[in-house]
Amino acid sequence: MTDRLDRALGAYYGLALGDALGMPTQVMSREEVVRVYGTLTGFEPARPDNPVSAGMPAGSVTDDTEQALIVGRLIDEGRGRIDPLRLAHELLDWEKEMKAKGSFDLLGPSTKAALEAVARGVPIQEAGRQGTTNGAAMRVTPVGIAFAAEPLDAFLDHVVESCQVTHDTGIGIAGAAAVAAAVSTGVAGGSLDEAVTAAVAAARAGARRGHWIAGADIASRLEWARGLVRDLPEAAALDRIVALVGTSVASQESVPAAFAVLAVADGDPWRAALLAANLGGDSDTIGAIAGAVAGSVTGLSGLPAEAVRTLRAVNSLDLEPLTARLLALR
Repeated sequence: MTDRLDRALGAYYGLALGDALGMPTQVMSREEVVRVYGTLTGFEPARPDNPVSAGMPAGSVTDDTEQALIVGRLIDEGRGRIDPLRLAHELLDWEKEMKAKGSFDLLGPSTKAALEAVARGVPIQEAGRQGTTNGAAMRVTPVGIAFAAEPLDAFLDHVVESCQVTHDTGIGIAGAAAVAAAVSTGVAGGSLDEAVTAAVAAARAGARRGHWIAGADIASRLEWARGLVRDLPEAAALDRIVALVGTSVASQESVPAAFAVLAVADGDPWRAALLAANLGGDSDTIGAIAGAVAGSVTGLSGLPAEAVRTLRAVNSLDLEPLTARLLALR
């Protein structure tokens, strides 16, 4: 296996790792996570009273991984292009399938509103003009695998294709651009510091794309959030992330929270994913983002082999063929 393929697989499996570790604690408060689990140290099944993930066994992935697979498949089938209308229909079909299974793990608020607009006949160019949550950021990892982060303008065109139908705002695009650029930089051989630098630059440029909507600047919050946790013990860092950065589905909270977690874990994907799981809130998405970025730097070889085997077995995941085809597009 080449180093680049190892890193690309690290990104995709790292996303799944963070997603699955955060699955049981999503929509729980930090205090409740501590009360129930003490400190989460590995895969856990969802509690029966979790309103989103009830009934899901330990190691299960959620919409973060499943939508990232949809985006990856569309990039592959489109030979580097994503048809926004097809993405809309694929996401709607995915939710129908989830409902048929009795799952409560459904589309997020921005995505749901935009796709309902598309179904009513609203043009693709208008449907995502209010989307500011983290749905685009959580599914964008395959864009980082398939495309080089430089030149930045061309790279952002690919990011926007993955965002437009649901998150066509400066905030939504900036969050997705940060994650995609960090992953792309890691896959190309970059260090964690280089990946973070690329994320900040991409977020700053991405904020100038799409429709303007009021909200905090993601590039600035990425830099600020990492500084907030510098030199803090892990528990204190998590409390600070919850109190000051936030762990909601808002891109301005969850994306900076993921990069803060990366700083606390010093880029270790397993540690970063566990820290995200212990945050509560939108812990599966924060973990998915942190795991994807960290995995792109360490590679698949930097993820615990037993955890990867669990992900494959529980979810019937086989990411190698798709990842290799995406990488061939670079």
